[in-house]
Amino acid sequence: MAADKLMDYDAALELFEPVLGFEVHVELGTKTKMFSHAPNVFGSEPNTNVTPVCLGLPGSLPVVNEQAVRYSISLGLALGCQIAASSRFARKNYFYPDNPKNYQISQYDEPIAFEGSVEIELPDGSLRTIPIERAHMEEDAGKLTHLGGSGGRIQGASSSLVDYNRAGVPLVEIVTHPIFGTEALAPEVGRAYVGAIRDIVLSLGISEAKMERGNLRCDANVSLRPRGQEKLGTRTETKNVNSLRSVERAVRYEIQRQAAILAEGGTITQETRHWHEDTGVTSSGRPKSDADDYRYFPEPDLLPVVPSAELVEQLRSELPEQPLARRRRLKADWGFTDLEFQDVANGGLVDVVEATIAAGSSPAAARKWWTGEISRRANADGVEVTEVIQPERVAEIAALVEAGTLTDKLARQVLEGVIAGEGTAQEVVDARGLAVVSDDGALIAAVDEALAAQPDVLAKIRDGKVQAAGAIIGSVMKAMRGQADAARVRELVLERAAAE
Repeated sequence: MAADKLMDYDAALELFEPVLGFEVHVELGTKTKMFSHAPNVFGSEPNTNVTPVCLGLPGSLPVVNEQAVRYSISLGLALGCQIAASSRFARKNYFYPDNPKNYQISQYDEPIAFEGSVEIELPDGSLRTIPIERAHMEEDAGKLTHLGGSGGRIQGASSSLVDYNRAGVPLVEIVTHPIFGTEALAPEVGRAYVGAIRDIVLSLGISEAKMERGNLRCDANVSLRPRGQEKLGTRTETKNVNSLRSVERAVRYEIQRQAAILAEGGTITQETRHWHEDTGVTSSGRPKSDADDYRYFPEPDLLPVVPSAELVEQLRSELPEQPLARRRRLKADWGFTDLEFQDVANGGLVDVVEATIAAGSSPAAARKWWTGEISRRANADGVEVTEVIQPERVAEIAALVEAGTLTDKLARQVLEGVIAGEGTAQEVVDARGLAVVSDDGALIAAVDEALAAQPDVLAKIRDGKVQAAGAIIGSVMKAMRGQADAARVRELVLERAAAE
């Protein structure tokens, strides 16, 4: 694959205005598929979660998943959309191995939700409103695994395997209107928008929204138009970008690639493009079809979806607090700086930190434990951070540190014991004998012994070289197996040295 010529990003923005659009596909976490009773489960053996409906066998008829409809309405409401009094499914016709019926049941001119908006926050704290055109229900296609190429891509592959487990999984596709005025922040806007959709989906509890699994996928549309021109440029659609960082990188790459072509008098091909995570480039896919090419027509086997006004209002009343508003409230309540809260949010730790604080921990302690030692252990073990320990147990450890029963070093040992299943924090302290020694008598004895063993250090302390006390403190802490308050030990060292 020949390398594309790229224009310097800042130079590209001087000549052209980027116009963006995003199509985000959200797999819904229903127990069964959109139009059949086949299990909707990730990671099963290939081609086991299938029924005649999934495979498009003759005589099989679809039945709409009621829970998927409810989830779709909730998502539409969370996006600020109007909910259609009546919406209809349509057949989108295209021929591809991952589409066993040779058509996809989707929604075309009558989507269930339309005309909304999402407010996003950029890294500099500024807010932008992204206009939503529609959110419509459809079914997912199967999954292709390409063999013989590089990185599992179709380019250079000698053969492909088809797994229909994903065929028929419920999807909501969220389509934006063209997004203008992003200028140099276009890549950051793309990342923030997809992140906002992921946060909304997670807050609703309608999908796991794991981009690495394909639960949430983004198609990024980018076009450029010369400065001062009203007519939109030809767009490309980079398909199935599967991380927030990749959304940002793909948008930036397409701006630079298209600008280089246009500046030399070339034209942009309307096409889908593939994003290559390993090399950070896009490559040509197939010419992009327009709606007419899909020959949409109403799905004859399904009645229109007509939700009652009472159902819509019930689902509206059950909407959780918007994630952006919640984050801003929590940041203020916890007294975190922008960077401190960003650490928590970027790690997906807002919920566990909130639960730990609710269990009695201070915000600072909760943030420290979850962004530090617990996240480190989760990464080392390759598990989700929430699988390591319960928030209530973390609050117990934080309380023992706050009370002076544990030092940070001892608390890490207690954490280890709790994770290993040795009991509550207090039970681990008692069983392992990890409590801080608070008896001054024992500490004084250890200090006196250390001073007697190091007369040269004692002389330096008496001569006013207070920093020399560190050697004595270290000896005492070693003798006490780390179970002493270092600050109290320092006080006793200086007191005893002056008294000798």
